[in-house]
Amino acid sequence: MTSSRFAPPSCFILMIAAFSLAPLGAQELQCEVSIIAPQVANVEATIFESLEESIREFMNGRRWTNDDFLFEERIQCTMQLTVSEAVSPTSFKGNIQVQSSRPVYNSDYNTPLLLVIDGDFEFAWDGSSAIQFSLDQYRDNLSSVLAYYAYMILGMDYDSMSLEGGTPHYLKAQTIVANAQNSGRSGWKAGQSQQNRYWLVENMLSQTFRPVRNCLYYYHRKGWDMIFEDVEKARLTMADALIEMRQTHRIRPSSYNLQLFFLAKSDEILQLFGPAPEAERARLLPVLKQMDPGNISKYDKDLG
Repeated sequence: MTSSRFAPPSCFILMIAAFSLAPLGAQELQCEVSIIAPQVANVEATIFESLEESIREFMNGRRWTNDDFLFEERIQCTMQLTVSEAVSPTSFKGNIQVQSSRPVYNSDYNTPLLLVIDGDFEFAWDGSSAIQFSLDQYRDNLSSVLAYYAYMILGMDYDSMSLEGGTPHYLKAQTIVANAQNSGRSGWKAGQSQQNRYWLVENMLSQTFRPVRNCLYYYHRKGWDMIFEDVEKARLTMADALIEMRQTHRIRPSSYNLQLFFLAKSDEILQLFGPAPEAERARLLPVLKQMDPGNISKYDKDLG
């Protein structure tokens, strides 16, 4: 592994040495893009086809960091745009679903990191030009939303590899938010909602949410990545990391970031801790039910 996302444990040194012989310089993201518009009529299909290709090129063709990634190190992510309304032939409304994951070492399993459905998505597209973006200024909503989520994907991935390693990427996402304040578009302002792009990155950079970021690191780097060396130790580390997030919940119950964490992770947590000893499940169960009340019945069924 050649990027600065993490410091590899000794058990991966030989693997990394082999990788180092491969060419460097691949882009950071491997993003699958799809667009559906089931309710939109009287718009040429080529408009959405060109948009899909342009988003794919924008996400996968840019260098988002100064780190060198091997081709096989690229971050796996998906974007699905659902267009619900054509305001005009070149102006649209809908939502965008963003997902990302990262591999678990010594396995073929990818663990989810981010799952968000952003319903505040308005954009213009005429199919005649490439998507342009500048971190220094707001150009349009399409490029700003895409770049924002690119940096959030990077931030969460880097957080899972090193303790608070995602900070530089969250700061860039925060810059995009700041530049969009006078855009007149939804999703960028604090007062519009408690569950939007503003609060997602604002919370990640807040001291109150440090336990959430700590969890991203210990749950993944010291848990999943070590699980095939010592499953009991790794699982205890992961449980401790989850329990630590209760500190954030006590101050900001039902916060957007905690909701998104469990949206991405609840099924995985059930699969991971279902086979755990009874005492371990009993320690974790009330904490999960407190932080993620929407899944109480699932936790009771599988962990109770």
